Amino acid sequence: MSYDLRPMPTVIEPSLLAKCEELDTATLGHWRTWGLCDARVRQVIGSGSIRGTAITVALPGLDGTLLHDVMGHVRPGDVIVVDRLGDRLHACIGGIVARAAQVRGAAGIIVDGPVADLAELQAVGLPIWAHGPVSRTTRRLGLGGRFNAPVSVGGVVVHAGDLVIADADGVVVLEPHELEETLMIASQRREREIAIVTALSAGTPLVDLLPRPPLETVG
Repeated sequence: MSYDLRPMPTVIEPSLLAKCEELDTATLGHWRTWGLCDARVRQVIGSGSIRGTAITVALPGLDGTLLHDVMGHVRPGDVIVVDRLGDRLHACIGGIVARAAQVRGAAGIIVDGPVADLAELQAVGLPIWAHGPVSRTTRRLGLGGRFNAPVSVGGVVVHAGDLVIADADGVVVLEPHELEETLMIASQRREREIAIVTALSAGTPLVDLLPRPPLETVG
């Protein structure tokens, strides 16, 4: 067996998280071409959105041993990000794990794989993004894993300490040094969208509001 266990990351400052409250994944997707998880990782439990500091876990195959130990390290506001290392058959997240995470104050769970105990997960209510439900689950086999090492989830590299934003449209991961610039661009985007909606309500055609290259006719 082999384990790679690393220290807990620095928590993203609450004041900075508060500034991110208006950030949504679809707005970020208007200009970012990286950090956006693919559509397999979708919201399956809960509603609304979450923002928090990533702690990362990589679990091999049908072994969920390390995830159980990780629950003791979760801090209020952390987002647990789980790389299943290619396994799409076995659920590492079920009712017990969700309850353990909720008790510790986790903001939510992102897993690049399925979940189990769907009805129980819905009753717990902790927000979860995953592929969907299955009946096969992981076991405590002690095969190894990684904690707070870089992982890959939904085609995105996630480092412990990254900011995770997740909502009904998907999951976006930002490195802390990107936040200030991202907030500035997002604010400019919101102001532009408000202006466009106002102009549309006044009867201005959409084609006159959005810049585009000239259309070329054929023939």
